Amino acid sequence: MERIILLLLLVFYQITFSQKELNQTEKLTATCKVWGFLKYYHPNVAKGDFDWRNQLTEVLPKIEQAKTKEEFSSVLENWINSLGEIKKVEPIIESDTIKYFDKNFDLSWINKTKLFSKNFSEKLRFIEKNRFQGDQYYVGYLRAQNIFVKNEDFPKIYNYNKNLRLLAIFTYWNIIEYFFPYKYLMDQKWDVTLEKMLPDFIVEQNDDQFYLAMQKLTAKIDDSHNVFVKYRRNTSFYYLPIFGKIIDEKLIVTEILNPHITENYAVKVGDVITKINDKKIADHIAENKNLICTSNESRFLHDIVEPILSGSEENIKLEFLVDNKTITKNINWVDYDSNRYVLTHQKGYSAKKEKFKILSNNIGYVNMEVLKVQDIPNMIEKLNASKAIIFDLRNYPNGTYEGISNFLNSEEKKFAIYTRPILNYPGRFRWDDQGSSSGTQNKNNYKGKVVVLLNEESLSQSEWTAMCFQTAGNITIIGSQTAGADGNVTSLDYMPALHTSFSGLGVYYPDKRETQRVGIIPDIEIKPTIKGIQEGRDEVLERAVNFIETGK
Repeated sequence: MERIILLLLLVFYQITFSQKELNQTEKLTATCKVWGFLKYYHPNVAKGDFDWRNQLTEVLPKIEQAKTKEEFSSVLENWINSLGEIKKVEPIIESDTIKYFDKNFDLSWINKTKLFSKNFSEKLRFIEKNRFQGDQYYVGYLRAQNIFVKNEDFPKIYNYNKNLRLLAIFTYWNIIEYFFPYKYLMDQKWDVTLEKMLPDFIVEQNDDQFYLAMQKLTAKIDDSHNVFVKYRRNTSFYYLPIFGKIIDEKLIVTEILNPHITENYAVKVGDVITKINDKKIADHIAENKNLICTSNESRFLHDIVEPILSGSEENIKLEFLVDNKTITKNINWVDYDSNRYVLTHQKGYSAKKEKFKILSNNIGYVNMEVLKVQDIPNMIEKLNASKAIIFDLRNYPNGTYEGISNFLNSEEKKFAIYTRPILNYPGRFRWDDQGSSSGTQNKNNYKGKVVVLLNEESLSQSEWTAMCFQTAGNITIIGSQTAGADGNVTSLDYMPALHTSFSGLGVYYPDKRETQRVGIIPDIEIKPTIKGIQEGRDEVLERAVNFIETGK
């Protein structure tokens, strides 16, 4: 009798549980994954036979009406059945020559999702085994074999309804899910981000709220190659034409971008700003934490400077620390649109900067920001007899790595290998062990000491160039953590008035050490100090000269 009662209770529990009403976030999370999977895997969808945007719009009301697991799975099954027959193909043989990189690859949700019936999960696995093998309709390869997005027909941003907001998050989430090489390095798992961000897209939004939700979403990929640009503005935009560095939760002015505009501001290099509009720098940092996408804290503190020195108001209130006392100044900001040339000629403007020179004690110095390929022969001629050369990569170089590497190396050496996305098995990447090499057979290569200067401004090609130079062997890296973003950039402009991007290739040292988020590790770490900036010193360069002279 007890056995019968226990059996009845078990049956009752199963019936009750199976009919438990599902919440919207659960259903939409699963729908997002199914929609993206079908987009890139289903033979008829991946080749472009369906308007996949409209398909989502049509299925969403049915998803919303589904109350139980059985009803939800039934909606999805009927949807797949409507897409046409999937022909069973010969087993797709994985090539023995391909070395797979699978830290990003995870289709386990097909079987683990508690909302799917067993029959529906089997349908998805069948599609995986018989996946599309032709030219993808929605993505293609760029020259470096990172992807580009194509055939995404988004309407204008204005007055987004709920379905269009969901289309936006579904599209972006799945692009990153299948084609971002560093997904496995995110602080927060991408699945969790989807679950947590979906409620922001379900609620009714105006344009600004929608853009804010998208910006928060893109910030979660933790990639310094990510940018978020909203092309359309409803208000005027103002900024203060200076640049600075955040040290100890204070903003130190390091550069006046246009002296003609700021001459009446009484702001100078070395000034210590403690508050902006009555708000501490630490509070500005906290407010922007979820809005600015960077690979590490060093780059975040660099990228936050511009947004906290700009806004929609016409003036700004600054609090300065002078001789341990605070003073306050009210300053009119500069209108961006009427002074756009200032931004064009701001930090990085290099017309008057020396490309290379000889410092004291026969030490060569090269500013990689302004050195061009055509300058390399002259540089070699002038610096070849120096006892050491400092290559300053605290900036973005101009493709000069090869010519300089041939000068530094005595032979060809590999300095980087890559992971590249596989379009006929979305989500998987392959190792490209051939990678990139630098240097050439050169008995007359440079024999002196070589120092490379790096910091948080060293991004992408700067980091890649440093990796290239490291093969010479006599290289010492001096400075601080770099931006931690390497690999060709994939840009996303699939939505009107919105631009974003991400690192499209995985870049590693030949021994497979990571550079993403980590950056290039300095041999000697040193950072500028407030005192050094106020004294007009370049403490990182000074440390390099001291190392050359003393060997320590």
